[in-house]
Amino acid sequence: MTAGYIARSAEVSEADILIGRRLRALRLEKGLSLAELSGRAGISVGALSQIERGLSSLRVKVMWPLAAALSVEPEELVSDAGEPRHDLYCVPASARKMLPVYSEGISKSLLSPPSAALTGMLVVVEPGATSGSYTHAGHEFGYIVSGQLILWIDGVHYRLGKGDSFAFRSCLDHSFSNNTQDIAEILWVNTSKPEKDHEHGTTSQA
Repeated sequence: MTAGYIARSAEVSEADILIGRRLRALRLEKGLSLAELSGRAGISVGALSQIERGLSSLRVKVMWPLAAALSVEPEELVSDAGEPRHDLYCVPASARKMLPVYSEGISKSLLSPPSAALTGMLVVVEPGATSGSYTHAGHEFGYIVSGQLILWIDGVHYRLGKGDSFAFRSCLDHSFSNNTQDIAEILWVNTSKPEKDHEHGTTSQA
C-alpha cells in the first residue's frame, strides 16, 4: 500500500467522521432519539448509528430523507464551506443560538454544543434590566466578563464586577440585575439543560 493511498484513505475517513458528528449534532438539536430519526427517515437504527459514528459513508439515497426528517437542506449535512454550523464539540461564534428570555433587557446565547453535559451561556444584561426570582435543578457557575451585576442568592445580594465569579446550587432562590449605565456580560454555566425561561418562582435557566 503506497503512502498516497494511505493519505487518501485517512482523508475519506475523517470526512465521514465529521459528517457523522454533524448529523448527530443536528439530531440532538432537534431533540430526537436514534429511533425517532430512523423512523422519520425510513432508515434502520443500525445504519443511522453507523453513519453518525463515521463507520459508514452518507449515501445520496439516504441524505435526502435524513435532511427532510431534520427539516434542513441536504447540503447542511455535507457542506465544508466556511465554519461548520453544526458540530458535536465546537460552536463557532457565527452559529450561536439565542435562548428564549422573557425579561426585557436580558439576552442569553448558547455557547455549548448539543452533546455537552454542561450548558454554557453568554448572558448580556442591559442597564436597568432585572430578572425575576426563580429556582431550578442543578448547579451553576458564572464569571463577570464585563460590567457589574447585582446577584441575589437565597436572600443575600452580592455586587460583582469584572473578573469576579460565583457558584451555587440552582435550587436556591436567585435573581440578578444591572443598576449601572453599562452593559454587563456574564459567562454562565449550568449543569441542567436550557428550557424556556419562565421566571417569578418557576423553573428557569439563568
